[in-house]
Amino acid sequence: MSEAVHPWVNEFRQRLSDGKFPQYSSSYEIEYSTLYQLWHSQLCSRLLDLQSRLLQAKGQSFYTIGSAGHESNAAIAAALRVTDPAFLHYRSGAFFIERSKQHPGSTPLYDMMLSFCASSDDPISGGRHKVLGSLALNIPPQTSTIASQLPKAVGTAFAIDLSKRLALKGQWPHDAIAVCSFGDASANHSTAQGAINSTSWVAYQQVPMPILFVCEDNGLGISTPTPNGWIEQNLADRPAIKYFAADSRDIAQTYAIAKCAADYVRTKRKPAILHLSTVRLFGHAGADTEVAYRTKAQIEAELAQDPLLTCTAALLATGEVNAEQLLQQLNALQQQIARVAATASAKPKLVTAEQVMASIAPERPYLAQPALLTTDARQKLFAFDQHNMGKKQHLAKLLNWALHDVLAQYNNTVVFGEDVAKKGGVYGVTQHLVHEFGSNRVINTLLDEQSILGMAIGLAQQGFIAIPEIQFLAYVHNAEDQIRGEAATLPFFSNGKYHNAMVIRIAGLAYQRGFGGHFHNDNSFAVFRDIPGVILFCPSNGTDAALLMRQAVQLAHEQKRLVIFLEPIALYMTRDLHSAGDGLWLSDYPTPDTPLPQLGEPACFGDGEELAIISYGNGYFLSRQAEKELTEQGYKLRVLDLRTLVPLHTDLIIKALGNCRKVLIVDECRRRGSLSEELFTALHEAKPTYFHISRLCAQDSFIPLGSAAYAVLPSKQQIIEQALQLLTASKQEAKP
Repeated sequence: MSEAVHPWVNEFRQRLSDGKFPQYSSSYEIEYSTLYQLWHSQLCSRLLDLQSRLLQAKGQSFYTIGSAGHESNAAIAAALRVTDPAFLHYRSGAFFIERSKQHPGSTPLYDMMLSFCASSDDPISGGRHKVLGSLALNIPPQTSTIASQLPKAVGTAFAIDLSKRLALKGQWPHDAIAVCSFGDASANHSTAQGAINSTSWVAYQQVPMPILFVCEDNGLGISTPTPNGWIEQNLADRPAIKYFAADSRDIAQTYAIAKCAADYVRTKRKPAILHLSTVRLFGHAGADTEVAYRTKAQIEAELAQDPLLTCTAALLATGEVNAEQLLQQLNALQQQIARVAATASAKPKLVTAEQVMASIAPERPYLAQPALLTTDARQKLFAFDQHNMGKKQHLAKLLNWALHDVLAQYNNTVVFGEDVAKKGGVYGVTQHLVHEFGSNRVINTLLDEQSILGMAIGLAQQGFIAIPEIQFLAYVHNAEDQIRGEAATLPFFSNGKYHNAMVIRIAGLAYQRGFGGHFHNDNSFAVFRDIPGVILFCPSNGTDAALLMRQAVQLAHEQKRLVIFLEPIALYMTRDLHSAGDGLWLSDYPTPDTPLPQLGEPACFGDGEELAIISYGNGYFLSRQAEKELTEQGYKLRVLDLRTLVPLHTDLIIKALGNCRKVLIVDECRRRGSLSEELFTALHEAKPTYFHISRLCAQDSFIPLGSAAYAVLPSKQQIIEQALQLLTASKQEAKP
């Protein structure tokens, strides 16, 4: 054959010719047809990996973290159903191939090779990454996962049975179980530890958690050995989680134990861990030089434990097939995969920015909103607060009412987080929801933001609109990868086939009196501003809070968007604007049929043309106070409340500015890395000689405790002073 082949293929051919395979014996039985099918999936995976390395040498393949040594995970796929959502470790090629056999018409060899070659024809990622994923096979795509897939797999397991309790049809059937595989090194990651702990915490309380964790233990974290016995000691005695173990070199045992574990999870609706001992062959990836950290004897010892060799020995031991027949199958598969590789490598690639970005937030078809409640039904819904209805209220109260309306209109919405149920949240925003909608839709979680956000992803993938609450903005930073690396990226890496529609409520920003310090007055949300596809709302008053919450849920429902809803803590209970008792920051509750604002359209107070102040949140509140004093001095101003902070809709902002040429941006976040930088730049890029712009920001400092906080934050007086500098500037303004 003229086509180049990897040395392992020739060595395997020679073994088949010489009959040199390890002795195989097992105390477990397996049918010949199942054994042969698993061997075939293992071999296909191995040949694909090796072909990818050959293509990489030609610059035609771009990812060589292969599955070699892990191919016995095919037996786990065979023990599960195609309708069981699978969140897979990146060494799961054989699992993917074996599962595809449960879905007639699948073309796993071609699909995987397209992915290896980063072709835009790749049916899952569209050429954006080498991923193992398929909508038809119920495998949401993962990239280079280091435990980050565990929280969302846990959330999915919870969501499957929650949809059953709520009689809702989800993406996956009510008898499905979630499977999540990960490596032994990843088992040490705080994300894995948190996910397993949260599973244990929930299952300990007898709440259904049908998830099978599979730890594929090859004894190495790239170059760092895993201590002998560590994984068993780490995973075997978790409360409320059953432990199973298998040796991947014994394919019959692996299949039998996997079936036992899967049946346990499915029938008991309880979690289990399958510890699968395996090996890693050919290094961590194509560029990994094992000899730099392992001896030749260690490498050769692992090659001798190749599960494909023991599976071949098991096949030959049945007497149902001989070495010559297997050799013919090897040659046929090798040639087939070489042909597939030649075809896939010639397929088109993504070549434009528009093509690459098309799946970040794809436009989806119109989806009708659920019907609004009748008048009588709404009166019953709000009977608990009837004495306040019809009166102006503060932001927290109107947001609470909006959540009541949203949960009543959308029966697939779920609110959850720390203390959101009976307590009603730290600031009472979720009060009474649990009394009206029950503990299956308003859920107290454990104190772990990674688990809360993972739960949101799992719920979203099962068809819910998740509304998680992160208690304080500073608390999200230890879990931000669940937003950045998981929730936001799924549409991108699945070419829009999968999504994580949700509304993440976060209490944050500064100016909170009598309580605070850095962790309760965090004035930095820069982490959200560089995540493609995310929408960030920030209301400053109760009316906007209600309208924006409805808009956020509508975007999640119809466009499957990930929306972050940033709620200014200091304005939750604010009633007065200028003087005690004026009640000017109280708002009317908009009726459910009130039209929603155009996405990205700022609110505008005043129509003056001498100066425009642009702000949001607490900055808008202070700017309104400053505007009154400046107006009393004879100046004509307008104040814009951005409301939508990500993405900035510069065209709508410029439209709202009207004929104003002087602009003051008031940003309560730090000068470096704040929204003001983007807005300042965007206005200059749009109208380079049009505006005279100044910005007032917080200092580049953390927020201290007590009154010292106000030393580093913008004040009403600073706004007035900087506005006057602009208003009285003698510099000739540029003409439009």
